[in-house]
Amino acid sequence: MESKEKLLKMYRDMLRIRRFEETVSDLFAQDRIRGTTHLYIGEEAVAVGACNAINPDDYITSTHRGHGHCIAKGATLDRMMAELYGKITGYCKGKGGSLHIADLDAGNLGANGIVGGGIPIAVGSGLTARYKNTGKVTVCFFGDGAANTGAFHEAVNLASVWKLPVVFVCENNLYAMSTPVAEAFPIQDIAERAQAYGIPGVVVDGMDVLAVKEAVEQAAERARRGEGPTLIECKTYRYLGHSKSDPRAYRTREEEKQWKERDPIKNFRKYLLENGIATEEEIKGIDAEVEKEVEEAIEFAEKSPYPPLEEITRDVYVEEDFAEIERKKGTKVVRSISEYAPQEKMRELTYREALNEALREELRRDENVVLLGEDIALYGGAYGVTRGLWQEFGGERVRNTPISEAAIVGCCVGAAVTGLRPVGEIMYVDFMTLCMDQLVNQGAKIRYMFGGKARVPMVIRTEGGCGRSSGAQHAQSLESWFVHVPGLKVVMPATPFDAKGLLKAAIREDNPVLFIEHKMLYNTKGLVPEEEYIIPLGLADVKREGKDVTVVAYSRMVLRALEAAEILAKEGIEIEVVDPRTLLPLDIETICNSIRKTGRVIIVHEGCKTGGAGAEIGMQIVENAFDYLDAPVVRLGAKDAPVPCSRYLEDNSIPLTEDIVEAARKLVKGEI
Repeated sequence: MESKEKLLKMYRDMLRIRRFEETVSDLFAQDRIRGTTHLYIGEEAVAVGACNAINPDDYITSTHRGHGHCIAKGATLDRMMAELYGKITGYCKGKGGSLHIADLDAGNLGANGIVGGGIPIAVGSGLTARYKNTGKVTVCFFGDGAANTGAFHEAVNLASVWKLPVVFVCENNLYAMSTPVAEAFPIQDIAERAQAYGIPGVVVDGMDVLAVKEAVEQAAERARRGEGPTLIECKTYRYLGHSKSDPRAYRTREEEKQWKERDPIKNFRKYLLENGIATEEEIKGIDAEVEKEVEEAIEFAEKSPYPPLEEITRDVYVEEDFAEIERKKGTKVVRSISEYAPQEKMRELTYREALNEALREELRRDENVVLLGEDIALYGGAYGVTRGLWQEFGGERVRNTPISEAAIVGCCVGAAVTGLRPVGEIMYVDFMTLCMDQLVNQGAKIRYMFGGKARVPMVIRTEGGCGRSSGAQHAQSLESWFVHVPGLKVVMPATPFDAKGLLKAAIREDNPVLFIEHKMLYNTKGLVPEEEYIIPLGLADVKREGKDVTVVAYSRMVLRALEAAEILAKEGIEIEVVDPRTLLPLDIETICNSIRKTGRVIIVHEGCKTGGAGAEIGMQIVENAFDYLDAPVVRLGAKDAPVPCSRYLEDNSIPLTEDIVEAARKLVKGEI
């Protein structure tokens, strides 16, 4: 039997959620709060029962209907209300709002505007707990609609395979927006899906706070014993619509009346009184305290200032002097291989070997670095980059995953937020389409949405580009998609030296990094120093100096630009080859400094010309160095077509060395 204090706290928290939500509904109706909101009225027993079943330092992940979870995990109503008002005093400085409310100090890893988006993140949090042996459990809240998403299946499967300490709590409120559960599932209970993953599936009355608490307690104890996750289905009901604009025309008033007769707060109040746990006066006292707290929350929110306009671009990245930090650690920080004297010790390594060496060194340096991906253990991944690492570091740190791209990236996000430095591998950049939500909507945005409280130190390695007749779904160059994502960094090294130095820096970054390797570069060779070094992200490198034309190229196109430079040098034309290496952030200063010298520029990339990274680079050149241009900016990109499988067509679909040579000749002759 729980103590009186605990039982009264549970009643108070359910009432706090109810009155907060009712007040928010009124404030929206009065246009005092703007945006959208998804209210939790009727479901309070689930959040309060679950959060009272775990320890204060355990984690939760939440949903778009997340006010209740946040309050149940310990949030104060004043900062909650300020967040909904968009004020600087809110939990996320007004940047998260209703959909993304988070309180990382209390272990709430955030609400989520994407259905099912938080499920893989909970798995990552569970991985951290297991790896660090903290004994912590993560309770993952989601709705019935999320149980039909791919992220749900991938994440639950991965948690089961790895026996992670996660309790999956499905709040089955009978409708996913307006779609009845009966029309969306071929089974009676969503908990039946647990059987497919070899874990317990429990159905509980979600209107009974004590029943929820007991079920979650048992699941949490099981998780802490190392026996893995549990799926708990709480059958509950939202009294209002999916969102504030939902008229609820899809359900009957009789149905609503029947569920309200089972109201979790009213029935729990009755339980407390009838069992002599609390008196009428004590209950009324709690009611009055909650009412006062709500009133004070409104006053606090309305008196709080809006964020200053400078906040628009703050908290996008962890902004620190990375190079200086690493120098203080004793790590050599360099920009170019030209900084090394000829007598310094070098080896010739392949691009693959340089990447492998970077991973090996970082695994040895920091025990928080872990690798995740398909076939990365025994076989070293699709291109052998991780070969030998599993044998040295073991399966806890070099983890084979199922074919589950969303789970891989989402797990990296959750693990990064909770203390690890995961490096995930996605076999081909084409497959990033399968995990776009976890990278773009979760990993890249979490820091900003949560008001700068979170750090997401993760790297997603993948490979792109054509050259092996792999066809349209294994050979794309999709980097321009990701350059459009604030909060993410995008790296594309061309040489073994750059590959090693940039990968080591990416792993040490406190920001999410997409690291794209070109499949045709793995066997190329180059000099790599014996000593440890890193290359900070965001610095371009002049690969060859010249005075007549600047060629901006990255990844494999750097090699073609250098080949063109050799040909043109015999004709007396000196081109300067500038490799951005990092596309986001872009070192436009180095590029423009080159153009101020040459007056002409060619931008070369393997992605399609239309909407490619070259368009952004070109526009930034116009904005920053227009007065120095003696000719129009020239872009060379792939043909605007899917990558053909035919070797002849594929080879001619992207810029060739002779294309660069011809463009440079025309620029010098004034024909462009």
